[in-house]
Amino acid sequence: MLARYVLLLLLILPLQEKTVQVPEPVQKLLKAYPDHITGYKDNYIIFKDGTKLPYDDGRQKSAGELLNSADVEDQFKYDYKPGKRERGNTMDPGRIRNEDFFKKIYGFSAKEVEPRLVTVTWCPKLVNQKIRVTTVNGLDKIVTALSNELDRHPEFKPFVSNIGGTYNWRKISGTDRLSAHSFGSTIDINVKYSDYWQWQCECKDEGVKLVYKNKIPESLVAIFEKYGFIWGGKWYHFDTMHFEYRPEMLP
Repeated sequence: MLARYVLLLLLILPLQEKTVQVPEPVQKLLKAYPDHITGYKDNYIIFKDGTKLPYDDGRQKSAGELLNSADVEDQFKYDYKPGKRERGNTMDPGRIRNEDFFKKIYGFSAKEVEPRLVTVTWCPKLVNQKIRVTTVNGLDKIVTALSNELDRHPEFKPFVSNIGGTYNWRKISGTDRLSAHSFGSTIDINVKYSDYWQWQCECKDEGVKLVYKNKIPESLVAIFEKYGFIWGGKWYHFDTMHFEYRPEMLP
């Protein structure tokens, strides 16, 4: 009787699939980018074309290393919290990026990114400015919906007029890191009403002590967040004109 039980157990065990524990950040990426990411296994994010990208390189990193040598897990090092920016904040939620991850989503070069761009009319009633954004993730439609909502708020016209920039394949000033503007997934609003940490310190030293400045209304930020954009004004290295499509960072 015991022998029969053992034999039956040996037959059943190979049929049982091992449960893969998917880290919560990866679950957020799967939800945010379903057209690109299809799974996770053995510490690798699996893309639709079958290619893989390491999730966690297992290294402890300094603040500088997080910015310059981030793995995908590091992108979630700091929680992005919608609503009012916390006083005394020393974190940069969303500013840490794994460049290979975003290249895989949007394109590895300007030559790959640019055919995926379209022109959108930004706030047709209030501003009527043409901007270029990517069609990847249906972002052109998301930006159109965002624009239409902003168009119903004339109080925001000074801030959303004269858009400072969308697509621009370039490096971040003072670094060798690729700007999120390179992917057509970022909007800089009116520079006239914006504050930027490098303007304040008149330097490019990311280790410098900063005093936060901002003129952008929280109610305007909330609308951008509603459509999946994080705000650079939440960063210690503040960039208050900067809105970046990062739905995985938002609740």
